[in-house]
Amino acid sequence: MKTNAILQQDVIAELSFEPSIDARNIGVVATDGVITLSGTVPTFPDKRGAEQAAERVRGVRAVADETSVDLPSLHRRNDQEIAAAAVNALSWQVTVPDDSIKVQVEEGWLTLDGSVEQEFQRHAALEAVRHLMGVRGVENCIAIKPLIDGTDLKVKIEDALKRSATLEAAAIEVSVTGNEVDLSGSVRSWTERNDADRAAWSASGVRTVNNNLKVVTE
Repeated sequence: MKTNAILQQDVIAELSFEPSIDARNIGVVATDGVITLSGTVPTFPDKRGAEQAAERVRGVRAVADETSVDLPSLHRRNDQEIAAAAVNALSWQVTVPDDSIKVQVEEGWLTLDGSVEQEFQRHAALEAVRHLMGVRGVENCIAIKPLIDGTDLKVKIEDALKRSATLEAAAIEVSVTGNEVDLSGSVRSWTERNDADRAAWSASGVRTVNNNLKVVTE
């Protein structure tokens, strides 16, 4: 296992290497595999990008993102402008059902509400608005509405995990209650944990995924 100092330096190096984010004002602390990010970033995409970059580093077991978005004056927009831009962006997103999403904005924080049939539609709505100028954060409250047979859902998710080239499916336990999926067991990296999460969400009808997989590093 990496020491805290080595893991900290690896995460700092990965943040500096990632071209899509401005990491100059991001602080990094490593404690037994848990990375805490602090400081400020200029945009909301930078905030999410920094978290994803840290998750990619081998040895990282969890990431606590405490960074805040400090928008440059040229990027600031009032709530009415952000709301109008969000509604327009959603209307251009072909995978988001028409008139299914409501938008609220308060001090640059954007909330999405409504319901869709599958997780990829919920995710598409988030992707449509998270890069808009002036957005300081997004809360995705969109619900997934269908109900399907829990046994069938469990089999589909287990089959998807077995097909994945990046996962050791035998180490992952899947349990289903209604539309709620619980993942338990262990994976070898944070990337594998995210891959398992994505596989569970890809099954039609999933409304909640409780990802309790532990990252076990050598």
